[in-house]
Amino acid sequence: MRKVKAEIPRIEETADVARVLSILETNDHVWVMDSSEPTQLIGVITVSDTIAFFSPPLTSELSFDSPDSRSLQFGIQLTAEEIMSKKPVTASPEETLRDIVLKMKEQKIKHLPVVDDYDSLIGEVSLHRLIKEYSKHFSQVNQKEKIKTA
Repeated sequence: MRKVKAEIPRIEETADVARVLSILETNDHVWVMDSSEPTQLIGVITVSDTIAFFSPPLTSELSFDSPDSRSLQFGIQLTAEEIMSKKPVTASPEETLRDIVLKMKEQKIKHLPVVDDYDSLIGEVSLHRLIKEYSKHFSQVNQKEKIKTA
């Protein structure tokens, strides 16, 4: 779990889209925090969430959906709060890695915020980090096996 708050991508809900996009240039998600309670997690924005405001305001004739008013094509200045997914799935510090991975699989998500009883963000678990840690572990095991057989 990443615990260092400087490593965890975070932004206040009042931030404008330009700031959100600057964070998403190097991260595939950003946690949205309550500006009045800076540790309080209220949402998440993923790269996929940006599709709505990059899409043109008009839909094809084959679609019955109405255009998304959050589209940049409308020229509206958006905030993080307007494009975030509210109430993200979370994990508690007491949950096991198995439980967390099952949640990620069920929800089809790659990042899970770890929050305390007050919904304060205290860390995150990411699929990328799990891959990195397991890769390192298997590499060390393989090195030990090579030494034993040599």
